[in-house]
Amino acid sequence: MSTPTRVIIVDDQAMVRAGFAALLAAQSDIDVVGEAPDGAQGVELSRRTHPDVVLMDVRMPEMDGLEAARRLLAPPPGVTHRPRVLMLTTFDVDDYVYEALRAGASGFLLKDAPPVDLIAAVRVVASGDALLAPSVTRRLIADFARQRPAGRGKPALRLKALTERETEVLTLVARGQSNTEIAETLVLAEQTVKTHVSRVLTKLDLRDRAQAVVFAYESGLVAPGE
Repeated sequence: MSTPTRVIIVDDQAMVRAGFAALLAAQSDIDVVGEAPDGAQGVELSRRTHPDVVLMDVRMPEMDGLEAARRLLAPPPGVTHRPRVLMLTTFDVDDYVYEALRAGASGFLLKDAPPVDLIAAVRVVASGDALLAPSVTRRLIADFARQRPAGRGKPALRLKALTERETEVLTLVARGQSNTEIAETLVLAEQTVKTHVSRVLTKLDLRDRAQAVVFAYESGLVAPGE
């Protein structure tokens, strides 16, 4: 039997924390190992409990979720633990979330999503993938990519490290396609697509699909609205 996924919940609303904790703790493959009311306490709790996944509210007093995510995903020397961070927000378009994706967060979820989506999101992020399936995520990234100049400087130069096929795969990842959909589009085996995605992440020094999507927009490979 596999080890349960360890989760902490960081949110300034006690009822939200309690509700999410009860929902997740009822799953046999998930352990809720702590809760915190703000980002600063969330970082401290994460350092102490070493969770696999941190559910992080975007807007909180003391320290917001963005700064807390940065501290967890780029820890100081001597701190080796880096959890997966799943941002929680009540807003379907939020600049904080975009910045959190750039910092290395594995995705985000709307607080009013159905319970089954929250459970699935924790499992997806814990498995090492990014939560980029909802169309709202694609819209969010496109919205903020539209506000930033693309195709200039280092990101564009780094694209040259990719083969033609890897570039095609990255383009489809950026458009929100799953590995199954990419396999159908390019007429490839799904395992082959997984290999290409892995090589893209390695060559571009990206942590996961969330960062790959941001990179694709910022390099100019994909333009908003395509």
